[in-house]
Amino acid sequence: MNLEELKGIIVPIVVPVNEDETINEDSLRKVVDHIIDGGANGILAFGSNSEFYMFDEEEMKQIFSIINDEVKSRVPVFWGIGAIRTSKAIKLAKLAQTMGAFGVSVLQPMFLKPTEKELYLHYKSIAESVPDMPVLIYNNPRVGYGLSAELVSKLAHNIENIVGMKDSSGNLTYLSEVIRLTKDIEFKPFTGKDTLIFLGLCAGACGSVCSTANGLTKEVVEIYRLFKEGKYKEAREAQMKFNPARLIQDKASFPVATKDMCNILGMNVGNPIKPSLPSEQALLDEMELRMKKLRE
Repeated sequence: MNLEELKGIIVPIVVPVNEDETINEDSLRKVVDHIIDGGANGILAFGSNSEFYMFDEEEMKQIFSIINDEVKSRVPVFWGIGAIRTSKAIKLAKLAQTMGAFGVSVLQPMFLKPTEKELYLHYKSIAESVPDMPVLIYNNPRVGYGLSAELVSKLAHNIENIVGMKDSSGNLTYLSEVIRLTKDIEFKPFTGKDTLIFLGLCAGACGSVCSTANGLTKEVVEIYRLFKEGKYKEAREAQMKFNPARLIQDKASFPVATKDMCNILGMNVGNPIKPSLPSEQALLDEMELRMKKLRE
């Protein structure tokens, strides 16, 4: 299993929709090209900011087909899985493989409060259903609990195709512990907080999954590029300059800020899917101001 491409900035792509909430294919293709032209290293379909929880299976097939067709093998494309039921997650993993995904990213089951044994068996079953496909663990405490570093290490050591993780906890001590426990194997940790790209790389992460890279692709990629070139001071400064543009988005309801940002930048991705609504104008104005300062 070649993991050389598993690095850098991966973008959880937004899904543009029309007023009737059907998929806007033309806009989606433009977002794909914007991301790749900006230097991103990969695309994640059906991440949290992709509103994966809003789409049925047929819509997912349509969305992924458009993305994969437009990518044309320029970067790896991942399929995010957020199903609660193990059998449904397995079905989606097999679908992702059939449709040509490079790998899958699996969120821990939301709403439930599983034991470590239940979580281990959940991830093991999904990974073993697609043994030739890279599987990333997606740790996001937004679901109500986090995955322990010990569980991540056990999965990584025992299941060959569990090869990395996206950590959205924002807890650098936790991330560092995952890195320490998996340093004896080839395991690819990614930060899931756009404000921690630099510090994550310092800790040993191999990249970051960044929602703001949907619109501010070049600015996000620049942080990673400078770090990999050994320009650590410049990378830190780029991160510090970038952070205000990301932090203002926390004032929006989740996950509408990413589409707000893209629309401010003229990308015309449509509204978030209801019940979510675009942010109020005062917040949009502040977001626009901070992005202008970033680009000065």
